[in-house]
Amino acid sequence: MTDDVIDLMLQKLDLTQKVRLLSGATTWRTADEPAVELRQMVMSDGPAGVRGEAWDERRTSALLPSASAIGALWDEELVERLGGLLASEAARKGVDIVLAPTLNLHRTPRGGRHFECYSEDPELTGRTGAALIRGIQAAGAAATAKHYVANDSETERMHVDVRVSERVLREVYLAPFEAAVDAGVWLVMAGYNSVNGATMTANSLLAEPLKGDWGFDGVVVSDWGALRSTTGPALAALDLAMPGPQGPWEAELAQAVKDGLVPEEIIDDKVRRLLRLAHRLHALGPRRPRRGPAYTSRDTRKLLRRTVAAGSVLLSNRGVLPLDRAALSTVAVIGAHAASPRVQGGGSAGVFDSGTVTPLDGIRARLRGHARVVHVPGPSLGVPPAPLDPDRCNNPRSGQPGVLLRLLDAGGDELYAEHRLSGRQLEPPVVPGARTVEVSALIRAEAMGEWTFGVAGFGRMSLTLDDRIVLDGEFPCTTDDPAVVHVTPPLHTAQATISTRQPVHLVARRELVPGAGRAVIVAAAPPEHEASAALAEAVEAARNADAVIMVVGTTEHTETEGHDRTDLSLGGHQNALVRAVAAVNPRTVAVVNSGGPVELPWREEVGAVLLSWFPGQEAGSGLADMLFGLVEPGGRLPTTWAASLPDAPVTRSQPVEGRLDYEEGLHIGYRAWVRAESEPAYWFGHGEGYTTWEYGPVSAPAQVTEGNPFTVSVRLRNTGARSGREVVQVYLARPDSAVERPDLWFAGYAAVQAEPGASATAVVDVPARALRHWSEEARAWRTEAGAYRIMVGRSAGHLVWHGNLSVQEPW
Repeated sequence: MTDDVIDLMLQKLDLTQKVRLLSGATTWRTADEPAVELRQMVMSDGPAGVRGEAWDERRTSALLPSASAIGALWDEELVERLGGLLASEAARKGVDIVLAPTLNLHRTPRGGRHFECYSEDPELTGRTGAALIRGIQAAGAAATAKHYVANDSETERMHVDVRVSERVLREVYLAPFEAAVDAGVWLVMAGYNSVNGATMTANSLLAEPLKGDWGFDGVVVSDWGALRSTTGPALAALDLAMPGPQGPWEAELAQAVKDGLVPEEIIDDKVRRLLRLAHRLHALGPRRPRRGPAYTSRDTRKLLRRTVAAGSVLLSNRGVLPLDRAALSTVAVIGAHAASPRVQGGGSAGVFDSGTVTPLDGIRARLRGHARVVHVPGPSLGVPPAPLDPDRCNNPRSGQPGVLLRLLDAGGDELYAEHRLSGRQLEPPVVPGARTVEVSALIRAEAMGEWTFGVAGFGRMSLTLDDRIVLDGEFPCTTDDPAVVHVTPPLHTAQATISTRQPVHLVARRELVPGAGRAVIVAAAPPEHEASAALAEAVEAARNADAVIMVVGTTEHTETEGHDRTDLSLGGHQNALVRAVAAVNPRTVAVVNSGGPVELPWREEVGAVLLSWFPGQEAGSGLADMLFGLVEPGGRLPTTWAASLPDAPVTRSQPVEGRLDYEEGLHIGYRAWVRAESEPAYWFGHGEGYTTWEYGPVSAPAQVTEGNPFTVSVRLRNTGARSGREVVQVYLARPDSAVERPDLWFAGYAAVQAEPGASATAVVDVPARALRHWSEEARAWRTEAGAYRIMVGRSAGHLVWHGNLSVQEPW
């Protein structure tokens, strides 16, 4: 669609109609406009899956591995396929716009939302995000690059003011978004935070460089509830305020135009962008079918299973992996995460998946008919109880597995009732006159003793057990963070004794309070086994097994949206459990189920350490494929892992009086480690496989003209007994730079595959941007002429070849 056609459409709209288009019609929909045949466009959270418009456990979604696992792929073709899967899911759910990818960085290991971001490195993040965007948009859905910009921590995220220099912004934090614009992304989301004193929805960075220097022609949308004023965001180039209705723009913006505070030409530019987006999404005129492949359930599971293995990182292996199932008679699977893994992070990006294969399920399926599998959960993780699910309770009215959800009026009379599968009700139905949400269930008590019960939400809440009051109180809402209000409200717990094997009737009520969301979560947990006894049981199982598979990890209370981490511990008794088991069985494989870095103090004591991240719904299938050698773990670390939090060079995520200074400048991640001359547990780019590689001759240019890309070719030979994949990485340095530089920086990569004894050549394309720096004096990119260093290796800490490069000024 040409701008002339869009201008003709604009002429059909008056100011009121135009302004109406700039705010959401609902939580997830844009406004329609019959005068130009514009339908509503539907948005949905990503990036782990496409939820759709409702939080409803009955409307399941394909659940991808976490973004950190996708960042570990180092495989843009596979990432594009995952983008296509997201687009297929969007079409199935009636969604036009997927709110993904997240392009913020792993600035410090404390980040609570690492699982939703790709990497600590701007180049790798940009390349990965661009690949996902291409995959989503090639199949007809829109991608959204978020959260623009420097939204890299969760502490005080709604109001924190990040202070960072222009050069650091351009070279580090804006770089992935520039890559997204180069990839043709259709939307960019402005974050909650401020940068250098201005909130991002009203920040000049929306105009420059986004819409100016980069030429972004799409829509800038606010994060949900981030818009807090009228005139500033309108002048600063925000286009669409979400959610709606009743946002700050709906009445005030038209008046601001009439008062001369906002020129109508600015409103016209915003509407042009929305109409351009609508044209791209076929939202103008008669509805047309979405182009692109539709993934069947079989296709989806196959792709997600492959992705689990491709993104898992083998951190170390002392000859234990892969396991030979023919040599096994008994395998001990130890850890609570084996039967109940973390398959996704906590917060707004969560979905109800279409069926998780647990690690225990996958291992049992692979060993069926070959070896006996013994599962021991070990000591409790020491976390609050989990929401009710159909495995533990029944609807007291129908007897079906699940819960009864009721909405009551002010007098306590029932207005509405339905059967639900989960005690996690984030969006109960809206019924006029409803004052109370009630969730009730018959708890099947598998153990007698002191149980823990909980209810989450805001306002007056109560919980009764067989008409006994267990909890009753007023819990006011003290936050404006929508992830907390609508998704993860605090859980309030109480203990009660169950002394019968008969089902007990649990009833939880939550009064609906304006402005405090509608979520209510009801949880229950049986009595915990004494820690020493549980530990002894695990040790005994390990001692009597041919091999042990330990699954340890974080919980939804440590890695989630809305909170940064206070430490990097696995929590509970998990470190003690690994050490005790490894001490009695050297053939112990530790599988780490986390979204971001954690401390592994026992990493030298086990036979192998395999990082599975949050692996999505095919967790167990992909894990079993790796453990028993059907495939090799293909991932490489997208982020440097510290041995302990105090070792990390950059750790500060806590604002001081609302301000967070990025004092480290250009030096985050591996750059900071190199600068500090410190050794982490595992470097950026690290990852082992099931074979070995010999690096041979390297071909690299001796000189290159400023502004030109170049290639580095590396000859490798597979010196092991199995076929495998190797990721060759190229880094650059400028030893005598006239400006501050990292001691080295990542410039590109290429992967090769080869059979045993065979050779392959990795050709790494290094873009011209890898040599440039941002000049604050000139307000422009510059490339220094002179001597650079090229380095080739398997990670930022394992560089096997060094060469010289001379950059020449153009004639």
